[in-house]
Order: sequence, then structure tokens, then C-alpha cells
Amino acid sequence: MNLRDRIGVDLGQRNKIEDGLKAAVEHGIRYLDLKIDVAPNAIETLTPERVRGIRDVCDINGIHVGIHTMSAVNVAEIAPHVRDGVERYLRGHMDACKLLGGEWMVIHAGYHFTSDVKLRMEAGLERIKRLVGYAEEIGLTLLLENMNWEPDDAEVHYLAHNVEETLYYFDRLDSPRLRWAFTANHAHIVEDGVDAFLAAFDIRRCDEVRLADCWRNGKEEHLSPGQGDFDFPGLFRKLDTLGFEGHYMNAFGTLQDMVDGREKLARMGEYVS
Repeated sequence: MNLRDRIGVDLGQRNKIEDGLKAAVEHGIRYLDLKIDVAPNAIETLTPERVRGIRDVCDINGIHVGIHTMSAVNVAEIAPHVRDGVERYLRGHMDACKLLGGEWMVIHAGYHFTSDVKLRMEAGLERIKRLVGYAEEIGLTLLLENMNWEPDDAEVHYLAHNVEETLYYFDRLDSPRLRWAFTANHAHIVEDGVDAFLAAFDIRRCDEVRLADCWRNGKEEHLSPGQGDFDFPGLFRKLDTLGFEGHYMNAFGTLQDMVDGREKLARMGEYVS
């Protein structure tokens, strides 16, 4: 499969799933990340008829889909009652993913409030462990995403934002149903950088590489290719050398921006077979 065919599109919250599928069919896009939290794709709108229509288009056109959960839902939640809601949210999304014929679900490690890092990491680890057990039961793959850095003086910080924190979860959870979603632009804005992530992790455990432009050691941005200083040809070259066999996922701008960016990225990596 050539590079262009491996680059998918994250539809985000704004794009109706059916509109994304229409664009996917028109442009030969084979991988889509879906969000089912708010209108027009809120989980309660996934009626049997709508689900059937989505699955039919995917089946006929060879489109692979997964669900991307909200990073605002704190997987490291510890508050009574709220923590139960987090588990219901994640399990409910896993069930919905299976209903839609989804093959993966992107999850996060949660976030902490500066003074409670250890407590939050332990809580998140235990919750992910339970989710992995459920994933094994229903036959769904979870992809843990490395997250973005927040300014040092921010009160809230995402967990699994650097190599050390991300390894904390993968070193303790060994299941074929827990794999990695490598967000390359997040790695680019932390001190470790892309090379440190690729050196620390077994690329055979990575199913999705998420793409957006940004600035080295900068702030969290999802720019179109060419608007920052990310070295996309270099990334494709490194991943090809390491033997990455998964898919890529554009996550920037509008749906049209991502469709256009897919063509630009494919030209940047024409040597990848």
C-alpha cells in the first residue's frame, strides 16, 4: 500500500460522519477517526438506521474506522461518582465503536493538577487496565495517545506527554489490545522530540501516526503541512526504516484542509512504498 492510501482523516467534532464518508469515497480515503460526543454525531443519534448506513458505506468502499475519545474526559479521575461516569463513558464508546464496525479506539491517560501526579497516574493506570480487559472481551483495540505539553505554570497538565510518562503505561500493561497512537506533532513540541519517542518505543506496537504541523518546542497547534517546521519527509523516512506498517491520520484544519494536506504529504513521501 502506498503512502497516500495509508493517510486517513480525523473528522473531529464538527464534520458529520456521513459527510466524511462522502469525502472518503470521493478521494479514496481508507481510514477515518470519528468522534461521537456532540452534535452532529452525538452517540444518541446513532440509530440502527444510521449505523447501518455508515457500515454499508464502509463495507462497500473498504473504509476502516475508529473512535477518538475526548481528552477532556479525565481517565485519571479519582472523585467519587465522577470516576464511575468516566468508566461508563469509555465503555459506552467502546460498545458504540463495535456497533459501528470500528477497529480501534483512541484513548488518553488523563490529566493531573500539578500536585497530584503520582495519584493520578496510578488511578489512570488502573482504569486503563480495566478497559484493556474489556477490550480483550469484545475484540477491540485501544490506542493510547501521547499527549501535548502544557506551559509549566499551567495548573492542568496532560499525562503521557513525554517519553517517561508514556512508557509508564506501556511498561505496565502488556496486552495485544493496547497499542500506541503516536501523535508526532505532540512529540515535536516537547523536549524529548520525535527521535526520542521512536528510539524508546517498539514501532511494531504502533497502529496510528497522527499528523499536523507545529513549531519545535512551541505550543499546542494543529497546522496544515508547511505552516510550521515539522519535518514530514524525515518522519516518513524514519518510520519506513523502522518498519511501521500502520496508518497515518491527518488532524488539522477543516475537512478540505485535511484532504488537500493528504495530497501534499503523499508528495513529500513519494519514496515510501
